[in-house]
Amino acid sequence: MNDAQKKLVKYLFQAHGKGIQAFFRRKLRSREDASDLAQEVYLRMLRVKDLDAIHNPEGYLFTIASNLLKEHYLSESRKVKIGEMTIADVEEIPFEAATVEDEIDTERSLARTEEILAQLKPKCRTAVIMKYKHGLKYKEIADELGISTNMVKKYLVHALVVLRKRMIDKGEI
Repeated sequence: MNDAQKKLVKYLFQAHGKGIQAFFRRKLRSREDASDLAQEVYLRMLRVKDLDAIHNPEGYLFTIASNLLKEHYLSESRKVKIGEMTIADVEEIPFEAATVEDEIDTERSLARTEEILAQLKPKCRTAVIMKYKHGLKYKEIADELGISTNMVKKYLVHALVVLRKRMIDKGEI
């Protein structure tokens, strides 16, 4: 990076640094995280090989900030734990089609699952049905139920923990 590019990055942060910090503070609850992410924006701008190729440096700066925020949310969502399962565990559960031999067991398991789901709180049960029966995305479920996407994820993890525990207790798993 040449001196002109370093001066451009310095100028961008003098002109927009407070705006970047304010952007992160509005989106995050932690001032420390906001400061860390603002610093990361600065570091990523310094790593750009050819700043001259960027037509709108200010826009690029905020694009980096937006992408960092998405990375931060993703990282944080994987850390949330309820019981023994994490949200990352829920997202990695593979779906396998039942074989012919499993059809009878499947009907029994479905009946048992419906019994367990009926015992969950209404919003939790609705979130599970919307996700696994109707294939809705977290955001769609959140909008429909009037809750945050993080709460949707917590409901799904809670439901899976309850299902798993009750099925283990009954010797079904």
